Amino acid sequence: MRIATWNVNSITARLPRLLAWLESSGTDVLCVQEAKLAEAQFPFDELRELGYEAAVNADGRWNGVAVLSRVGLEDVVKGLPGDPGYEGAREARAVSATCGPVRVWSVYVPNGREVGHPHYTYKLGWFEALRAAVADDARGGRPFAVLGDYNVAPTDDDVYDAAAFEGATHVTPAERDALAALRGSGLSDVVPRPLKYEHPYTYWDYRQLAFPKNRGMRIDLVYGNEPFAKAVTDAYVDREERKGKGASDHAPVVVDLDV
Repeated sequence: MRIATWNVNSITARLPRLLAWLESSGTDVLCVQEAKLAEAQFPFDELRELGYEAAVNADGRWNGVAVLSRVGLEDVVKGLPGDPGYEGAREARAVSATCGPVRVWSVYVPNGREVGHPHYTYKLGWFEALRAAVADDARGGRPFAVLGDYNVAPTDDDVYDAAAFEGATHVTPAERDALAALRGSGLSDVVPRPLKYEHPYTYWDYRQLAFPKNRGMRIDLVYGNEPFAKAVTDAYVDREERKGKGASDHAPVVVDLDV
């Protein structure tokens, strides 16, 4: 079984690439982030032609997540239980579903903007709500994983230059402590192998030639429980999908399971 996560940075802008990648990659389940469209605009018909069902949580703004599956789609939950909300609203940042033998969450963790900003406080609160929401599945006997854009680099090795991020979000002790607390619920980091270079970065800014210079970050993560982690046979970053005209600034993270 092949499961992947990909921040597509707008399904509308990336639809041809998304459909082509699904056809060529052999992916059974794809967790999508930054759909950036309303649920009514979601390309259900195009995906159905490829054999995929879709569970979608999207409101047409800058967020939006989905689970695409060709192995079944059951027990869908839209949103994050206990979501603290931001400025009085709950954003479309989480959706979960059971796909065959595996249950997955697709998450787009708040960016945080800058340390001390209300959005940073929201980010930490959102992480705590996520930890509480997944605790039972994390300790369960069914393969389970939380996949998505976490907007946190777990260690200094997960950014191209730790000094370049000093004082910024994505690398602060509080954010990394939130990740550690999530792992403490019974999850482990399924670290992919890079297809090029030493570190498996998943995101490269569009600016300043970040991608060709490999100035990246590993912020798209797969956190799986023990049954999930034991079933992993391979994991890699499909760096090729970051290349070319019209690419997302994130690359897919692909995980193969023997389940």
